[in-house]
This record gives sequence, structure tokens and C-alpha cells, in this order.
Amino acid sequence: MGVKHQTINMPAEVLGLSDIAIETVKLDVSRKIIITVVSTKTAIPCRICQRPTEAHGRGRELTLRHLPVFGLPTYIKIIPRRGICKYCDENPTTTERLDWYDINSKYTKLYEQHLLFELINSTVADVSAKEDVDYHSIEALIDKYIEQKTNFATIKSLGVLGLDEISLKKGHRDFVTLVTYYHEDQVRLLAILEGRQKATLETFFRQIPRRLKKTIEAICCDLYEGYIQAAKAIFKNKVPVIADRYHVAKLYRKNLITLRKAELRRLKKQLPLTVYQQLKPAIAILKKQKDYFFEEENKILAPLFTYSP
Repeated sequence: MGVKHQTINMPAEVLGLSDIAIETVKLDVSRKIIITVVSTKTAIPCRICQRPTEAHGRGRELTLRHLPVFGLPTYIKIIPRRGICKYCDENPTTTERLDWYDINSKYTKLYEQHLLFELINSTVADVSAKEDVDYHSIEALIDKYIEQKTNFATIKSLGVLGLDEISLKKGHRDFVTLVTYYHEDQVRLLAILEGRQKATLETFFRQIPRRLKKTIEAICCDLYEGYIQAAKAIFKNKVPVIADRYHVAKLYRKNLITLRKAELRRLKKQLPLTVYQQLKPAIAILKKQKDYFFEEENKILAPLFTYSP
């Protein structure tokens, strides 16, 4: 006997999508949330003259992957309305478009940005597996955003700029640069640039309007010299460049692991073999945070700190 759809009640605001009302929310047999929505816009502007059109049926149903809800894959279903223009020659029809998706896209804009943010310090293959999204779809998404020009007119303030490299392949070759800005407690996507060359960054920085350059509080990036030098070349000493804490932590953790290994080598020479063998697993345990140690692991670590305070 098959499992029936389960109906869920949910306010439209939790989706982060504008100009919609939720009709139904269902959990299907494959543990996916399917949310059917309708537009709440009062008019459909003509695609040619921009004047209001008259109702003229509906277009094809769209199913768009959205941000997960309750940790489950979530899809938005909508049938866009159509309008016919009585002012233009030959009375052209227009299919309604809402600002949270692009024509022919399989994802909402919010989910597209989620995928791009997931690529930071990761690879296309990793994100493809994690999100269960086709590898080539993610590559196409990156290409799409590289080709888009930044609409600076819609941005009021930039706050903190972030520069992150995205590795398109394992082994960290073939990079693109993700440019974000942090304003009003939200991280937003500003641009994706092909490569990570200093000249590319400088060209982009020069395109930022003067009114927005004045709102930049800092530039946060990894320790890649090209990013740092590009920021200093354009902004001089007016804008501080801050090292991304992820990369700083990565460096000191690497050195800490090196130190731990050196200590174990020293103890191996000084301690009886049976005692040393009991301590050997400690280096793997120490890679975890202290709060996640098991009782048995603490028993291994206790004598280690006695021998090597």
C-alpha cells in the first residue's frame, strides 16, 4: 500500500519569495516538499509597450528547486499567467515573470545563490554530490553568472566585500572568483569573475560607482596575493584588507598538527613501545573539537598531556 501525500501548513513569508500566495504544501513519497504557489500581482505588463494586458489564460507549469525546508529537498510549482495587449499591433501575448526566477532556469534565484555559496572552499563535484544536482547544471550556473553584468543601480550600500575562489576541478585548478557583499546582516552575491588574476579584480573594482565605493568598510579575502594586491592597488589605504578567518585557522591548525606529530615522534623514542602504542591514536582524536570527544578518547588523551604538557 503506497504512502499518501502529507499536507503541511506554511506561511508564504518563510520561502523568501515575493508576490506569491501558497496554495498547497505536500510531502511526497520520495520525501520531497512540493509547494504550489500562485502570483499575487495585480497586472501583467506587455513585454513590448509595458502597458497592462488583459487576462489570456496561463502558460506551462514550472517546477523550480528551492532552498530546503525542514532539511528536505523543496520544489516550487507555479503556472504563470498570460496576458494579451490590446494596444500593440497584432495583439502580442506576454507570459508573467516574477523576480525570483529566470526563464528556462531549473532553480529559484535563492537556490542558485545557495549553490554558488556552497562552492566556496569546495569543488563542483563535491557540491554536485552533496546537493544531488547535476554536475553540468552547476557548471552552466557558474557560466550564467559570469556573463551577467552587475546592476549597481539596485544596490544602496556594499559594507564588507568578500572575495572567495571557487575551484572548478579537484586539485584546485581552473578558478573563478565569487564577489559578495555583507550589508544589513545578509551576505549577497555581487558578481562572479572568470579566473582570479589581479588585473581581473582591478577591472571589476574600477567599475564600482563612486557612491558605492564610499560605502565599502573592508575587503575580506583569503591569503591569495592577487586578491590582496588588487584591493590595495585600487583602494590604497582607505579600505582595510582583512584575512578570511577560515584560511588563518587552516594555517595555524596545519602547524599545530605538525607540532603534535613531532611530539609523538619524540615520545616514541623516549617511552616504552607498549605505552607509545596507546598514545598513537591521539593525533587523530585531537583534530576534533574538545566538545565532541568520547569518554574512551579522553582516556587516551589524558596520559598524552601528562607526557607532553
